[in-house]
Amino acid sequence: MSTQLALSFYEPQVKTIEKKGQSEWGTFKDSLRAPVHRWFTYPAGFSYKAVEHSIERFDIKRGNTIYDPFMGSGTTNLTAKTLGINSIGTEAHPFVYRIARAKLNWDIDEKIVREFSKIVDSQLAKKSKSLQKKKLISEFPELILKCYEESTIYDLWALRDLANENLGNNGSKEFFFVVITAMLRSVSVAATGWPYIAPNKKKVTSIDKDVLTEFLRLTNQMFSDIQAIKVWAHGKNQDSTHLLVNGDSRNTKEFIKNQSVDHVFTSPPYLNNFDYADRTRLELYFWGEAKSWGEISEKIRTQLMTSATTQINRSDLRYEILDEFKKDCPAVTSFIEDSVNKLMTIRKTKGGKKSYDLMVAGYFNDMYQIVRDVSRVLRPFSKALFVLGDSAPYGVHIPTDKLIGDIGISLGFDSCEIEILRTRGDKWKANPQRHTVPLRESIVILSK
Repeated sequence: MSTQLALSFYEPQVKTIEKKGQSEWGTFKDSLRAPVHRWFTYPAGFSYKAVEHSIERFDIKRGNTIYDPFMGSGTTNLTAKTLGINSIGTEAHPFVYRIARAKLNWDIDEKIVREFSKIVDSQLAKKSKSLQKKKLISEFPELILKCYEESTIYDLWALRDLANENLGNNGSKEFFFVVITAMLRSVSVAATGWPYIAPNKKKVTSIDKDVLTEFLRLTNQMFSDIQAIKVWAHGKNQDSTHLLVNGDSRNTKEFIKNQSVDHVFTSPPYLNNFDYADRTRLELYFWGEAKSWGEISEKIRTQLMTSATTQINRSDLRYEILDEFKKDCPAVTSFIEDSVNKLMTIRKTKGGKKSYDLMVAGYFNDMYQIVRDVSRVLRPFSKALFVLGDSAPYGVHIPTDKLIGDIGISLGFDSCEIEILRTRGDKWKANPQRHTVPLRESIVILSK
């Protein structure tokens, strides 16, 4: 039986149209085939072609600045650099921020790349053998031990040590940080494809990838990518500037001036209970940046905007609708409060009792503050584009695109259009435990 519920009528005055031939813009498929973009398969990525189209469509030129308040692995900023456009990016996840920073650094010394590759080629086996005197359990959490053959873990450990011992704190170290990160899932024997990790399920492949071969292959490919993207850019990036910040996009006054941005292109977390901190758990554990779920929560999960029930502490008052939010956006907050109350009732009847109610409240508290800050940094007569997906937790439909559009209008944007990219959720139709609410992915265009 469907759990879909009828909510109070909500229909903001925004124009909605369907875009043909652009259904993949909210996915990472295009970027998987593009130099440098493909370095890190970020599960929340979107197409670089969508950014290119937006820059062309709204006549963003060299000397202008484009801003992404949810930078992720840097798709918007990398595209801007390729086209010679200035960019700013904010990312709260420190690990993903580091990936983006490496992708925008094209000044990698080929001599250092070749020298370190030779060191790894000649010393990896010896280093790995020497480490076998140590117990893996003392160095790595259980997840790592489950995802790799023992010999592979020692090889990866040796590779990590060789990088730390032979590379200084420069662009080359960041380059190899991404090389090693990119190979972690490919050399695993467990099902470690993005975004989920199934340590008890063996990978379905007939090809075993050893650490040294995969390291050398990826090093060559990624260095070639830098040369290719330089040619692609045709020198247009030489005088562009790029400010990347590991920080909070709800308040950027410390590093972005009022009315200093010409365009915004971003894709916020969808309201779909996707735990971005957990999706990088394998990488965080390998690099020693966290050793447990609790450490990931302390260092990362608490820093991210609300989009998953794993972030929720039901005693935390932060999940009450903000007073200024109610004052600025009464129609939106009235709808949200209605939805929260329904979800609060429904969750008590569910086995998992997931805190979708507080997740929805926290999500829109955060988005309200981010849209408000975006309005502050944008110049007059400019536009902010948000690639968004709606959701229906426990069958309660949350029209995220319409709500974000109305928040923008309430905060002073002149107009809003919603362009529908594709429908979503069809793969769940056969599951009787899932809702039957039709979902979609859209681009919300706010005009200042």
